[in-house]
Amino acid sequence: MLWAALLLPLGSAGTLPPDEALRGVATWALQFTPRVAVSEEAVLFEVEASVRLFGGKRALRDRVVQEGADLGVKSFAWATNSLAAHALARAGIENGFKRPLDDLLDGLPMGVLSAVGPHHSTLSKLGCRTLGDVRRLPRGGISRRFDKDLLGAIDRAYGLQPDGHTWVQMPDDFEAKLELMSRVEMAPALLFGARRLLLQMCGWLAARHSGTTAFTLKWAHDSMRSKEVGDGGELTIRTAAPSRNLEHLCRLLAEHLAKVELEAPVGDLQMVATEVVALNERSESLLPDETQAGESLQLVLERIAARLGPERVLRPVLTDDHRLEWMQMWQPVPKPLPRKAIDPVDMPQPTWVLPIPLQLSTRNDRPLYQGLLHLLTGPHRVEGGWWHRLGEGEGATTAHVQRDYWVALSEHAGVLWVYQERLASDETAWYLHGVFA
Repeated sequence: MLWAALLLPLGSAGTLPPDEALRGVATWALQFTPRVAVSEEAVLFEVEASVRLFGGKRALRDRVVQEGADLGVKSFAWATNSLAAHALARAGIENGFKRPLDDLLDGLPMGVLSAVGPHHSTLSKLGCRTLGDVRRLPRGGISRRFDKDLLGAIDRAYGLQPDGHTWVQMPDDFEAKLELMSRVEMAPALLFGARRLLLQMCGWLAARHSGTTAFTLKWAHDSMRSKEVGDGGELTIRTAAPSRNLEHLCRLLAEHLAKVELEAPVGDLQMVATEVVALNERSESLLPDETQAGESLQLVLERIAARLGPERVLRPVLTDDHRLEWMQMWQPVPKPLPRKAIDPVDMPQPTWVLPIPLQLSTRNDRPLYQGLLHLLTGPHRVEGGWWHRLGEGEGATTAHVQRDYWVALSEHAGVLWVYQERLASDETAWYLHGVFA
């Protein structure tokens, strides 16, 4: 078995870390395994079954150490059982596999086990200084003179008895708080504390196999603020596609915080995952995807939109409409893509569309455009739009169309997209609507 112990720093006067800090680290650890427990000032989790999923022991260890440090973890340790890992973390020994576990534990101060605490004075008078000294005492004498917890803790730490835990349950919603070490007066400086909350949120999202399309950072003003200032403020960040990429979310948040002016110093932060969407992750190749080495275009556009404003960065989006003029619309980048499927068409679509269809001349009922047009494929009938009103009042009309589209070839202009109006007064009228590049 492979157990990890993450030790959080004690509070003032040796008190346990705040519940919020322990809960935050435990929630983050759920992305590695569902077997996560909180014990005093430590978060313990068993990752034997998850090693291959995260690239091996070395890769898993490096990731836990790096991200754990960002979460405020004081020390780490790895061992074959949870209580041994907890004891090694208290002693500042990370690797519980470099020597036999018995040898490592025998040399540790006996205070690394909490069960020794009530009997520390008595054991010291008996000449005990290390766990090895306690373990060498007669078992019968230990069981009679001390409570059963001491002997049980020794046996569990040395792997002679199994260790039981109450596992941390995955919360249905993500909401985390953080008390800042000092009061912050500039909004961009909030990113330091917000990154820790984002790291917890990304771990929670990974455990749920989900991503976020919107998250909210809230802040509370210092209690010594002016009466005219409110209790705090908040900022909601939206993404175009579900994401749990920590660096991308941090960059988006930094761009938005750069535009915020705090009305009073801030002492507390709160992060809420406002919109969560399930991710269907899949790998289409056994080979590495070189296209993913750099930042995707979508992430770049989101960051530019955060800097310039969403109304200045637009993208084309297909809509569920067969009329060529309204088949595509422009919308701000941060908005999520529409999720309903668009029915495929059985005709090729033009690359360039004229703003206003151009009426063509005809010769013997055949359209002309830089020469006589040869009709290649068609007709492709498009009818609809009676629900689409243009204008208001008495002059309002509908955008109802009844057309037969053709792909035509011009000797000089190339491939064109032309149509005839159905049921029109002039049935010989042809219109040019698009050009194929």
